[in-house]
Amino acid sequence: MITMPTIMRESVLLEPDCVRILDRRVFPFETTFVTCKTVEDVAVAIEEMVTQSGGPFYAASAGMVLAAREAAKLKSASERLGSMQKDGARLVATRATNNHIAHVIAQLLKDAKSLVLDGDRFLSDFEARVQEIWAAKRQTARNLGEYGGRVIEDGDTVLTHCWAESTIVETAAAALRMGKKFQFYCSETRPYLQGARLTAHSLAEMGIEVTVITDNMGAHAMSLGKISRLMTAADRVSMSGHVINKVGTLQHALSANHFGLPYFAMVQTPDKSAKTAADVPMEDRDPQESLHCLGLRTASPLAKGWYPAFDVTPPHLVSGVVTSRGIFSAFDLGNYFNTDKA
Repeated sequence: MITMPTIMRESVLLEPDCVRILDRRVFPFETTFVTCKTVEDVAVAIEEMVTQSGGPFYAASAGMVLAAREAAKLKSASERLGSMQKDGARLVATRATNNHIAHVIAQLLKDAKSLVLDGDRFLSDFEARVQEIWAAKRQTARNLGEYGGRVIEDGDTVLTHCWAESTIVETAAAALRMGKKFQFYCSETRPYLQGARLTAHSLAEMGIEVTVITDNMGAHAMSLGKISRLMTAADRVSMSGHVINKVGTLQHALSANHFGLPYFAMVQTPDKSAKTAADVPMEDRDPQESLHCLGLRTASPLAKGWYPAFDVTPPHLVSGVVTSRGIFSAFDLGNYFNTDKA
């Protein structure tokens, strides 16, 4: 039986009086939770990187349960809906580039429009709806993992960058179920070291051999034949096949292309609202974050910082896009996803 990692089992916990979010800034050295009593608490936790990658999807939707609990105290349906719309807008504003939050909030607000009409069952029905959305999200991740597992070949050494959440976990789990033997190299992913902490720890918990390298070792590792393929998640993939992911993905993709290695990007579905990468807002974070690592300053006090959180990998560097519906060419996404039903 495959052991699912801690960060997947305990990422966001919805409690009767609060939301508890696993603090990824200190995990796995400490397993602590940030307790959020209000929507504002959840929003600040997301902004301050208590959770990231796929975590904000669950944190934001759990935050909407807190919003519903407050809205349920109001008398009229219009007051309840107005309160939830305000809270939803606050949560959407927390992160710009990854659109998982915006999508789930839009869905929940759409559901709330009908649910608020029933004051007696509003809260219970809304919480049940959140649980349904969570279950569907997990199933979609498992579907993607089945396709991702096919990409990994027996004996592979896979380089991955940053923390790919359920995408990498379900892909690895599927490959293990297929009986494949493989190992991972994880780039550290400064300044939060998500690769060194979250990815490496989670894959190791699954019984997979993991090696951590610094962010500037990828090309050298490829030149020595230590890497057989590159696989990363994507915060978004545009319909033009551009991959928007944690900054540093582009340099690994360029190196893979130079050494003739395949690069597969993994995303549950391309973003039909983004025709090209230019349609995706790119988040610049506080430059001070580049001058520190895990709470310690690592740069000269005389230096300034710059922290673009994401970069763009063009489609000619992408061997394929792994989705919950199959594996597609980065140049051909429109034929499969650019329809009203897709």
